[in-house]
Amino acid sequence: MDLHEFLRSRHSVRRFQPDPVPEAVIERILITATYAPSAHNLQPWRFAVVTTSVAKARLGLALTTKMRLDMDAEGAPETEIEKRAANSLRRINEAPVLIVLCRDVTDVIAETPEETMMAIQSVAAAGMQLLLAAHADGLGGNWICWPLYAQDTTRAALDLPETWEPQGMVIIGLQGNTPAARQRKALEDVLVNR
Repeated sequence: MDLHEFLRSRHSVRRFQPDPVPEAVIERILITATYAPSAHNLQPWRFAVVTTSVAKARLGLALTTKMRLDMDAEGAPETEIEKRAANSLRRINEAPVLIVLCRDVTDVIAETPEETMMAIQSVAAAGMQLLLAAHADGLGGNWICWPLYAQDTTRAALDLPETWEPQGMVIIGLQGNTPAARQRKALEDVLVNR
C-alpha cells in the first residue's frame, strides 16, 4: 500500500481486544508523536500514559463525574446521562492504553491568545502523529476530547503537574471490531481555489 492509501486507511476504533500493548511499542509510538511540528519548535506536548486498572478507575470517575454534572446542568434526562457515563467507563476500561495529551502552559513565547492557540494546535498535531504511529504498528485508536471538559479533575486524578493542561486523550489497542467506513465530505465541499 502506498503512503496515501495507508493514511486514508486510518479510522477511529472504539472497541479493543484485551491484549496489552508492549511498553516498547508505546514508547516507539510516543517518540514518533514527538516528531510532530510545533509552533516555534517549543514542543509543548506532554503525555500521561494510563495502563493500570487503578489509574483508569480514577480517571474514569473524574471524567464521568464532570460529565454527569455538565449533562445535568444542560437538562439531559437521567437515563441519557447514565447511558453515556456507562459507555464512557466501558471505553476507558476496555482500552489497553489511554494517553492523555496535555499542553505545558509554560512552553510559550508570550502569554497571548494567539500563542496559546498555537500551543494547543501543536498538541493536536502530536495527537494526530500519535494516531498514525499507532496505526503503523497495527493498532487501532480513537481521539477523545473528554479531558478538555474536565481539565482540573483529569489533572488531579492522574496527579499531573499543575502546568500540564489536559487537551484530549487517545485510546489505543488491538482493534476489536471493524467499524463501518464513514463518509468523507467531497473535496469540492471543503476547498476554495483562488
